[in-house]
Amino acid sequence: MLGTDKGKNKMAITKETIEDKIEIVGDYKAIQVRTATIIKEDEVELTRSFHRHSLDCVSSVKNDDDSWTHTDTDVSSESAEVQAIATAVWTTAIKNAKKAANEANIEG
Repeated sequence: MLGTDKGKNKMAITKETIEDKIEIVGDYKAIQVRTATIIKEDEVELTRSFHRHSLDCVSSVKNDDDSWTHTDTDVSSESAEVQAIATAVWTTAIKNAKKAANEANIEG
């Protein structure tokens, strides 16, 4: 009979989002983050999909007067783990090298 739950087990469908891979790549220590979204029914995985994003330590813009504006990447909305990695690998030397590379690439 429709509409009754007597004697029936309810199935639990859950959605879980996890950062399942964090990589540090390249000379300027870009951080690549892969996030998995997992759909389960009664703890049995039905589907898994992925989203990726990449973070550079600094972004650079050449101004109209030929000066440069360099902005450190804000990681405050990232997970604590990504924030800790950024703090550890994005040293002043790495940021300065990335700024110089950005200027050379944009000029060239």
